[in-house]
Amino acid sequence: MNIFADLLDGLDGAPMRVLGDDGAMSATALRARAMAIADALAAHDARVVASRLDNGPDWLALDLALRARGLVHVPVPTFFSAMQAAHVQASSGADVLVLSARDASVYPDARPLLDGLHVLPLPGGARVMPAGTACITYTSGTTGKPKGVCIDAPALATVAGALVEASAVLAPQRHLCLMPLSTLLENVAGLYAALRAGADIAVPTLGRIGYSGAAGLDVARLLACLRRYAPHSMIVFPQMLLALVTAAEQGQALPASLRFVAVGGGRVGKGLLARAAALGLPVFEGYGLSECVSVVTLNRPGSARPGSVGRPLPHARVTVRDGELLVEGVRCLSYLGEAAPPPGAIATGDLGHVDVDGFVHVTGRRKHMFVTAYGRNVSPEWVESELTQHPLFAQAVVVGEGRPFNVAVAWLRDPGADAAAVRHALAAVNQGLPDYAQVASIVHATRPFSAANGLLTDNARPRRDAVAHAYADAIAAAYDAPDPSPFFTQELPA
Repeated sequence: MNIFADLLDGLDGAPMRVLGDDGAMSATALRARAMAIADALAAHDARVVASRLDNGPDWLALDLALRARGLVHVPVPTFFSAMQAAHVQASSGADVLVLSARDASVYPDARPLLDGLHVLPLPGGARVMPAGTACITYTSGTTGKPKGVCIDAPALATVAGALVEASAVLAPQRHLCLMPLSTLLENVAGLYAALRAGADIAVPTLGRIGYSGAAGLDVARLLACLRRYAPHSMIVFPQMLLALVTAAEQGQALPASLRFVAVGGGRVGKGLLARAAALGLPVFEGYGLSECVSVVTLNRPGSARPGSVGRPLPHARVTVRDGELLVEGVRCLSYLGEAAPPPGAIATGDLGHVDVDGFVHVTGRRKHMFVTAYGRNVSPEWVESELTQHPLFAQAVVVGEGRPFNVAVAWLRDPGADAAAVRHALAAVNQGLPDYAQVASIVHATRPFSAANGLLTDNARPRRDAVAHAYADAIAAAYDAPDPSPFFTQELPA
């Protein structure tokens, strides 16, 4: 049985719509577009199809076409570099690359597929994926070469179904996709879950949402997007939630239509959740990983605990060993080119615990944990999340391995802030931290961390070693000062 073929057939005459920059597409028209794409691809005899498309109705139509025909979809994030995209295409053995007509102009060998879409033949190659692979999702991680995760269709459908049940009491009937559709979380929890629930799906382009590059965000454009689509549900990263909460606190109106705002992709501090709650925002924090086909745990109506990432969904079981979270249940088939993982629980690399009521708490990454000179374990992600929820600190990386106190390299939202302002902000953050986790000194970053300058990965996570190396002199000055001072700076070469 092909679950997605049945889902596609069920669109004929269904009331749901797909809302894009150019207007609304009916469910019947979506099905027709998907079938036309499938028929057009059949002429290319493609088994593995890579795509590099902006968010929009065609992304969804292509994905459904591939699901219904049992082909493999390899979404290439638009924020990947040219080198990373080439690696994805080569390592997956993709037969073709589907592009928009605009993006195809730089490929002389690209040919029209359908109105608005082009196809570029690729060399293909040895197929190293396991049988049953439906999609290969790539994450950039902390290195320049992305790693592929192979997932089958039943796993995708199981997780999507669990998410529909989790939000059923709120009955969201319009989902706004704010993450790139190439992100597994939005693909499964946004598109598939909304389709299974019969909800409208809004898929504006990333530019319309307000993205610029991998990490830039125009909050005014984001707010305009929310006003235009008046969504019932959406998924946001922690920094996007912070931007929305800050805007609302400054008097900007958020849609009264919101019923379910899921937040994931990074640690969310209790302070930010409390601010969201004070505004009446229905925010529910969750947790997942690609190896477990996205969402594993989720706070939901009637089962929520601020500060936790919720209870496991029915398809997952979470346990703890030596402080590390282990997950059993729905899982990927394998990493691309590697053997299937051994049976049993998947070691996540995430530190945390499960409380007596079954709520899961995530405190950091095992590989990032450091030990201070006084033997105290510090999870830097925890401290960084507290820093970046203060209005002054936009980005932060905390160091302190073997040191008597912690130092943070921080990019300020107000780069012109003086030492007194930094001291005041740091004191406010430290009030909510135990003494061993408090930050004694701030190294003022002279430019934002970005993928372009090598201080962020392409999915906006800090390259810790690179940040520490770039600001090594200022960090050393902070530790060598007679008394900890809250403000050091270091000019970086252009």
